[in-house]
Amino acid sequence: MKTLGDALAWLGDSAHWAGDDGIWHRLTQHLVLTVVCLLISCLIALPVALVLGHLGKGGALAVNISNVGRAVPTFAVLVLLLLTPLGRWGEGPTVVALVLFAVPPLLTNAYVGMRGVDQSVVRAARGMGMTGPQLLRQVELPLALPLVLSGVRIAAVQLVATATIAALAGGGGLGRIITAGFNLASTPQVVAGAMLVAVFALLVEGVFEVAERLAPGWTRRRGSAG
Repeated sequence: MKTLGDALAWLGDSAHWAGDDGIWHRLTQHLVLTVVCLLISCLIALPVALVLGHLGKGGALAVNISNVGRAVPTFAVLVLLLLTPLGRWGEGPTVVALVLFAVPPLLTNAYVGMRGVDQSVVRAARGMGMTGPQLLRQVELPLALPLVLSGVRIAAVQLVATATIAALAGGGGLGRIITAGFNLASTPQVVAGAMLVAVFALLVEGVFEVAERLAPGWTRRRGSAG
């Protein structure tokens, strides 16, 4: 309890919130890194999953290959990337490692959502003369959207929690507060940094939950495959 109290006292010190090493600055860096990695992951995973789900071919193989990445620790991927020429590109290794980490839940949920669309609806749409692209955009994607958005939610929360590794590669984010605490042998600072990451992840989860409740009923998720 004393450690928790000391961590809360550390957070309550206004001096720790200002400046380039302050909480607000690190939080902004963390948010930007998370959003950038999530957008890149979506641009990579969602088109592949939607097209393969529509075609009904190759999706299982793509999902299995992407899930192999889950067996490799993100930290190990980051270390290996730092040893390549990409290591000279600032946040490059961190972004690549986090994108590889976020792709599996996005790809899996989107593909499962597409394959879970009622085939009688699909056949009826084809019978009305819809082309493949029209079928994908106007029928399958709207019906698969709950699981697609569920995958985005899972990836976003996981990225918030994992983006702390950026500090190990000299990047920014809330992880810098934790690593600085270790360097200073300051347990309250380490605990405070961990609390900030946990609260941030919970806030992101809460934002998605609120957005889901405010969205039309047909967009609400039916579960998660990730």
